[in-house]
Amino acid sequence: MVNDGDCVAIFHSVHRVMKAEKVLKGRQLNILMIPAPRQLSADCGMAIRYPQELHSEVKRALADYSLPLVEVWLMQAGKYHPLT
Repeated sequence: MVNDGDCVAIFHSVHRVMKAEKVLKGRQLNILMIPAPRQLSADCGMAIRYPQELHSEVKRALADYSLPLVEVWLMQAGKYHPLT
Protein backbone atom coordinates (compact mmCIF):
# COMPACT_ATOMS: atom_id res chain seq x y z
CA MET A 1 0.00 0.00 0.00
CA VAL A 2 2.96 2.35 0.67
CA ASN A 3 5.67 2.35 -2.00
CA ASP A 4 9.23 3.66 -1.98
CA GLY A 5 9.14 7.43 -2.35
CA ASP A 6 5.78 7.76 -0.60
CA CYS A 7 5.22 9.89 2.48
CA VAL A 8 2.84 8.92 5.26
CA ALA A 9 1.39 11.77 7.31
CA ILE A 10 0.15 11.05 10.84
CA PHE A 11 -2.44 13.22 12.63
CA HIS A 12 -3.87 13.31 16.18
CA SER A 13 -7.39 12.16 15.27
CA VAL A 14 -9.43 10.54 12.54
CA HIS A 15 -11.39 13.81 12.31
CA ARG A 16 -8.20 15.67 11.35
CA VAL A 17 -7.24 12.97 8.84
CA MET A 18 -10.65 13.27 7.20
CA LYS A 19 -10.43 17.06 7.11
CA ALA A 20 -6.91 16.86 5.65
CA GLU A 21 -8.15 14.46 2.98
CA LYS A 22 -10.92 16.89 2.02
CA VAL A 23 -8.53 19.87 1.89
CA LEU A 24 -5.87 18.04 -0.14
CA LYS A 25 -8.30 16.45 -2.59
CA GLY A 26 -9.93 19.87 -2.97
CA ARG A 27 -6.58 21.08 -4.24
CA GLN A 28 -6.48 18.06 -6.56
CA LEU A 29 -3.36 16.59 -4.95
CA ASN A 30 -2.56 12.92 -5.44
CA ILE A 31 -3.24 11.68 -1.90
CA LEU A 32 -4.96 8.69 -0.35
CA MET A 33 -6.32 8.10 3.14
CA ILE A 34 -4.96 4.74 4.35
CA PRO A 35 -4.86 2.69 7.54
CA ALA A 36 -1.80 3.81 9.47
CA PRO A 37 1.03 1.29 9.03
CA ARG A 38 1.56 -0.77 12.17
CA GLN A 39 5.21 0.30 12.37
CA LEU A 40 4.16 3.93 12.85
CA SER A 41 2.49 5.48 15.84
CA ALA A 42 -1.02 6.71 15.10
CA ASP A 43 -3.63 7.24 17.75
CA CYS A 44 -6.46 7.38 15.25
CA GLY A 45 -5.36 4.47 13.06
CA MET A 46 -5.59 6.40 9.79
CA ALA A 47 -3.01 8.37 7.80
CA ILE A 48 -2.55 10.23 4.51
CA ARG A 49 -0.22 8.82 1.83
CA TYR A 50 1.28 11.00 -0.91
CA PRO A 51 4.35 11.13 -3.18
CA GLN A 52 7.40 12.84 -1.69
CA GLU A 53 7.39 15.43 -4.50
CA LEU A 54 4.18 16.86 -3.02
CA HIS A 55 5.51 17.24 0.54
CA SER A 56 5.97 21.02 0.46
CA GLU A 57 2.60 21.54 -1.20
CA VAL A 58 0.85 19.24 1.29
CA LYS A 59 2.43 21.05 4.26
CA ARG A 60 1.45 24.44 2.84
CA ALA A 61 -2.15 23.37 2.15
CA LEU A 62 -2.56 21.92 5.63
CA ALA A 63 -1.03 25.00 7.26
CA ASP A 64 -3.61 27.16 5.44
CA TYR A 65 -6.30 25.22 7.35
CA SER A 66 -4.41 24.95 10.66
CA LEU A 67 -4.09 21.18 10.34
CA PRO A 68 -0.73 20.33 11.91
CA LEU A 69 1.05 17.13 11.00
CA VAL A 70 2.10 15.07 14.01
CA GLU A 71 4.69 13.06 12.07
CA VAL A 72 5.66 12.49 8.47
CA TRP A 73 7.48 9.33 7.40
CA LEU A 74 9.17 8.56 4.09
CA MET A 75 9.32 5.02 2.75
CA GLN A 76 12.78 4.26 1.35
CA ALA A 77 14.17 0.81 0.57
CA GLY A 78 11.23 -0.81 2.33
CA LYS A 79 11.73 1.08 5.62
CA TYR A 80 10.15 4.16 7.15
CA HIS A 81 12.37 7.17 7.87
CA PRO A 82 11.26 10.35 9.65
CA LEU A 83 10.91 13.29 7.29
CA THR A 84 11.70 16.74 8.63
